[in-house]
Amino acid sequence: MRVLDAAAVTAWAAAITGSLDVLRPDIDGINVYPVADSDTGSNLLHTMLGARDALADAEPVDVADALGRLAQGAVASARGNSGVIMSQVIRGFAEAAAHGGEFDGVGLASAFGYADKAATGAVTRPVAGTILTVLHTVAAAVRGETRSLKEVAVRAAAVASAALEETPNQLPVLAQAGVVDAGARGLVAVLDALVGVITGTTAEPAHSLAALHAHAAPAAHAWEVMYLLDGVEEPALPALRRALSGLGDSVTVAGDGAGSHAVHVHCADIGAAIEAGIDAGRPRKIRVEPLITPTPIEIGGGVDRTVVAVVHGGALAEVLRAEGVAVLAVPSGSIPTVEEMLGLINEAAGTHVTVLPGGVDLTGAADAAAGLVLAGDRDVVVIPCASPVQVLAALAVHDPARRTNDDVVAMAEAAAATRRGELVISREESLTWVGRAQAGDMIGLIDDEVVLIEPAPASETNLVAAAMSLLNRMLGAGGELVTVLTGVSAPDGLGAELGEQVRLEHPEVELTSYSSGQADTVLLIGVE
Repeated sequence: MRVLDAAAVTAWAAAITGSLDVLRPDIDGINVYPVADSDTGSNLLHTMLGARDALADAEPVDVADALGRLAQGAVASARGNSGVIMSQVIRGFAEAAAHGGEFDGVGLASAFGYADKAATGAVTRPVAGTILTVLHTVAAAVRGETRSLKEVAVRAAAVASAALEETPNQLPVLAQAGVVDAGARGLVAVLDALVGVITGTTAEPAHSLAALHAHAAPAAHAWEVMYLLDGVEEPALPALRRALSGLGDSVTVAGDGAGSHAVHVHCADIGAAIEAGIDAGRPRKIRVEPLITPTPIEIGGGVDRTVVAVVHGGALAEVLRAEGVAVLAVPSGSIPTVEEMLGLINEAAGTHVTVLPGGVDLTGAADAAAGLVLAGDRDVVVIPCASPVQVLAALAVHDPARRTNDDVVAMAEAAAATRRGELVISREESLTWVGRAQAGDMIGLIDDEVVLIEPAPASETNLVAAAMSLLNRMLGAGGELVTVLTGVSAPDGLGAELGEQVRLEHPEVELTSYSSGQADTVLLIGVE
């Protein structure tokens, strides 16, 4: 087959449903990803049956018409997060075909690029190690291909199969359960079916997943809400995604290219999820099902706990990741959504999760997510931290060998006992407890109280002097360990120069300095 035509699309749809029907029981059994669809295989099959049936109304006039109708049918019938994402894979193929030209090897390679963009764009918070990762790997592998349709299709299927094997290395809960991602397995089946149609062969399933669901299904903790949304304007979609992300996770808003959108969310408040759709457009075909939250996978070696953190600043996040901590990094001045926090919590292994938030606002966001039923059977404890230096202090005493409760208490005590200082540059004239500050002045705070004002300019020499003045006040109450986090506006040598000054004035004190990547502060200081 040199080019994909309308007849081949029809045959492909039939081959997909046949393959998914065979694989459905095994794919349904992969119920390990937190707050995920417990019947991914059935959802994918239902989605593609609807897509196949959309071709039965009338004979497609060409490949663009066939793929367009296939996409509309998939979106209208989409079930579950994986079903919605799969509908966007088909939509991407339809968009590629709509641009005209023959759907040959070059066209197929281009279609994977469109599919990757459509599927990723529909998901509010993409997660590594899922169907999106496999799709992106395939799109990157065939980008710019000029070979025949058969060669590109075979290449895509082979890359997808290899990428599927890597999903346990990208998502810890899959590795601990010894399984691959269920949605990604469905994508491999779809691409294998395409190769079969193009080459006239039939591929046997390469992955047997039959014995991977030995645990009993727990009780439902929340709800899967889905509906089709008509009459929504494109500018209203970001607000809809934000509203749904504030209710739960697994948020997808996927268009069919003809004006309708499939909306999907896992949440505890059914009414609020539907009302968000009413505010944006006209919901129809509303579907609500109990959501089974899988029991968290236990970590090997008898340890059943995980420590995670949420901080501002990418550089600080990298420091924490180097210590083996899962981290959610958010831009300075912003607060993570409920979906982002649930993702951080639910992607952690173990039944006990300790959350270390690097600020007062981040502590509030963590508390809000930890209290939701979507956290499932996990015991989630948030240790209040008013500054990232307290996060580092808590991690310094973390001991996985200790009893869980004792470890949490030790981390909480270490965080609370860490005095915190901050050096910022005044943006405008202001009146403080210690006097009037002008724009450009250096303001020093200890535990959120202004204790000193140093006049501008904020040169490196003046910043070191102001930081030492602040640190001397803090060390006046005692302290042996000082942690310094420099912000993005700090001169490159500030940490090293401050360290040298501390060694001269306080040789008994140990100082450690890191770059935080925070944009709203020059320097953060922790004293223990």
